[in-house]
Amino acid sequence: MTILYWILGVAVLTALWIIWAYNRLVTLSYRAKEALSDIDVQLKRRYDLIPNVVETVKGYAKYEENVFFKVTEARTRALSAEKRGNLKEMAEAENVLSGALKTLFAVSENYPDLKANANFLELQRELADTENKIQAARRFYNTNVMELNTKIDTFPSNLIGSAFGFKREEFFDLDEAQAQREPISVKF
Repeated sequence: MTILYWILGVAVLTALWIIWAYNRLVTLSYRAKEALSDIDVQLKRRYDLIPNVVETVKGYAKYEENVFFKVTEARTRALSAEKRGNLKEMAEAENVLSGALKTLFAVSENYPDLKANANFLELQRELADTENKIQAARRFYNTNVMELNTKIDTFPSNLIGSAFGFKREEFFDLDEAQAQREPISVKF
């Protein structure tokens, strides 16, 4: 009779562990999705600010059409990558957009009246704040993805993950060229 109790106890403990492991994987999966949603919110905020910054700079820097075109093109590319939902393509497009914005702000350095414009300064501050929030959201997302992927890959939770079809998530990475940034050169 005691052997039956031991077997029943082991079965109950195993069932409880399976339930706990499954619920942990679900929680981690939802956290990763929530973190990606946080990135989207900040990216949308940046997309909304960019036309205002471009229009403000255009009023002062009439001869910088190429810079405006690159910023607008990068913004459009980033928006379309986000709509397609491909995380790697989205990260690459965001890196290009960040570079284009840095070029725009480098160009603005040549226009003292623009640098003193309160509207431009406020937009620049908001955009810098948004960039910081995007970086924080990326770190939060990547931390959650790392935790989820670790659970999916490590024993014994990998047994539950594969049995219930949990998939690894992609990191929101900077590409290697962007990770080793060089100063942007602006030539006139």
